[in-house]
Amino acid sequence: MADDVDRLAGEGVEFVQVLYTELHGVCRGKEVPIEEIHHKVESGIGLTEAIMTIDLRHNVISGFEHGFRDIFLVPDLSRISRVPWDPATVWCMGDLMEGDGSHYPADARHAVRRASEALAERGYRAIVAPELEFYLVDPDTYETYTPHLSSVYTVGSVSDPRGVFREIHRNARDLGLHPLGGAQEYGCGQFEINLAHGEALEAADRNLLFKTMVKQTAARHGLLATFMGRVRDDEGSGLHVHVSLMGEDGTNAFEDTSSPDGLSDAARQFGAGILAHTPALTAFFCPTVNAYRRMLIESLAPTHINWGLDNRLAMLRYPAPRGKATRLEMRLGDGSAAIHNAVASLLFAGIDGLDRKLELPPQCAKLPYEDEDTLGDPLPSSLTEALDALAADQYLSGQMGDRLIEIFQEIKRYELGRWEAELARVTDWERDEYAHHL
Repeated sequence: MADDVDRLAGEGVEFVQVLYTELHGVCRGKEVPIEEIHHKVESGIGLTEAIMTIDLRHNVISGFEHGFRDIFLVPDLSRISRVPWDPATVWCMGDLMEGDGSHYPADARHAVRRASEALAERGYRAIVAPELEFYLVDPDTYETYTPHLSSVYTVGSVSDPRGVFREIHRNARDLGLHPLGGAQEYGCGQFEINLAHGEALEAADRNLLFKTMVKQTAARHGLLATFMGRVRDDEGSGLHVHVSLMGEDGTNAFEDTSSPDGLSDAARQFGAGILAHTPALTAFFCPTVNAYRRMLIESLAPTHINWGLDNRLAMLRYPAPRGKATRLEMRLGDGSAAIHNAVASLLFAGIDGLDRKLELPPQCAKLPYEDEDTLGDPLPSSLTEALDALAADQYLSGQMGDRLIEIFQEIKRYELGRWEAELARVTDWERDEYAHHL
């Protein structure tokens, strides 16, 4: 690693931006001169723990009780990426640590690492591929970058008149994020770029850097890139997470050629664990009040807890390919989900299915709403219900870690309180509807 840093310095790199994720999923960090980076690996970069409890409107929710004590951001030199638009800068992922050298318990990146270690103890490696959708809009009016209807799966100047999407795609490649391809999605001004699969932590890190890069690239063009679930009265933006397990022999542990559907017991048990913990998982996959505006009956966003073989209307889908590509797809997520929270919690849920040898219920073989027997229980319909379900799920909360859950619940309950205050305001609709006549 030292040789890599020296090489980068010799190539003109001056600064290392050491990045981490907090529990909202916002990518934060500090910039360090490259000649200081080895010292920072040893000493860490001091941060106040209160940064973990700042909400998205700049309110510090807690930390007063211990005087805003320090935690430390330690660069992970195995996760360095050159920044294509700034040759003097590299990005480096970091771990949050305590002063005694132990891992900070609310570090979601370490939660992914712990889940991966738990799978390794059982003879598996998790292979993960998140898919993200996002909108490009005007930052003041929220008008879309491209206004054309029915432009889904189009490419070129009509769907990308200023070349912003192409620049995002190029930056994803040059950052080493391994894009596989992309296009305009169903919504006006909505896009998707799929990234290659990888081991769980590496894939989650790439996903975080992808979101960060998209936002920065859009901002340089005077646009806002947003992954929020529903920014307009148009199609929502989702997060779909593909997962497979690799056995110790290097084969896909989800495949069983002797099974009628080609799925192994491990594939089915892992999926059953996800279904069992879905109410609690919803808090991590749909972590905002806005996320629940996506969940519309007969849309491509799920409303019930169910599964199907190659059925995009089911919440949990096993896509058609088999062999090395045998996998499941969790379609619950909202684009605003913090990816490390989502991946860690999903893996822990699947592990519980493996350990308890849970069985899948009957599958949804068609439109879920046409068959009440396979429709499944309804998903939480609000952030309040999802947070309550997470609090009630002792297994998942315990696996994610008490401190992580404590802070997550704290910042999200505070967010809910502000939302409820907003709902208490008298609206223009009410005045327009009633004031003149009543």
